[in-house]
Amino acid sequence: MKAESGGNSASNSPWPHRVAVALACATLPLLFIGGLVTSLGAGLAVPDWPTTFGYNMFLYPWSKMVGGIFYEHSHRLVASCVGLLTIVLALTLWLKEPRRWLRWMGLAALALVIFQGVLGGLRVVLLQQTLAIVHAAFAQAFFALTVCLAVFTSAQWRDEVGNPPVNDGGRLLRLCAVTTGLIYLQAIFGAVLRHTGERVDAHLAFAALVTLNVVLVLLRVTRSAASQQTLMRPASALGILLLLQLALGTVSYLGKFTMALRIPSEAIIALTTLHLVTGALMLAASVILTLWSFRLSRRTETVSRRDVLSEQYSV
Repeated sequence: MKAESGGNSASNSPWPHRVAVALACATLPLLFIGGLVTSLGAGLAVPDWPTTFGYNMFLYPWSKMVGGIFYEHSHRLVASCVGLLTIVLALTLWLKEPRRWLRWMGLAALALVIFQGVLGGLRVVLLQQTLAIVHAAFAQAFFALTVCLAVFTSAQWRDEVGNPPVNDGGRLLRLCAVTTGLIYLQAIFGAVLRHTGERVDAHLAFAALVTLNVVLVLLRVTRSAASQQTLMRPASALGILLLLQLALGTVSYLGKFTMALRIPSEAIIALTTLHLVTGALMLAASVILTLWSFRLSRRTETVSRRDVLSEQYSV
């Protein structure tokens, strides 16, 4: 733990955390716009890449951004801003962060965002729907990575004294990790459903598994770590987001795949896009829970070893 804090004054710089939080916050609206592009069928509204109808992407006239072009080109511009923020974060970590593994994680985020940009461009050039699904899957993974970076660069993560141990941390860690994996797989099946209209069965099945696991996480956190706010806050957020997600998913399903509800197409697009974003927020909350469960379970092991050593030397 002490090795993470380091003696370098750069470890106390607030800038890595500030930039990491900004990057995570900027990635969320990018997911929202990407969902709108898919729901509106505007993914191929701009037929060329990296240019936009022959223009430099950043010089394309605003007056021509109409219809699907507005959504697709806006997606490209916001993605460029996220890419720029990722570059800034990688540089900030390299200059201000003494933890080597975290500096390399910043470079991994930069490599992933470049890969995402190329993947999105190839989807336009090659006209491959599979690439669009893979692009959506990696978008969720990149968002989860930005959340990890925001947690790791926080002062609270470095503060060993401020993180008391939690009972039964190992079991909680395993449960949170499984829940995170299920939420991510659910996001992938959601991408398949949005792009192809298929595998609604898998999407519903994983929705049930996610619901069950979130309930189990809430019960375990409430029972064993009710006083630990680093766990209670994301657990409570995860529970609230689950209720919202189930409501959005139910209404979207009834409006899109059945005749039970007569909902305007514009409303269905808004609901399905909010459903995507809520799923991403659930993934973020579950990732935070998993990271803190890992941190506090390690803290428990450290405290236990110290207690054993103290008893041995006191005899």
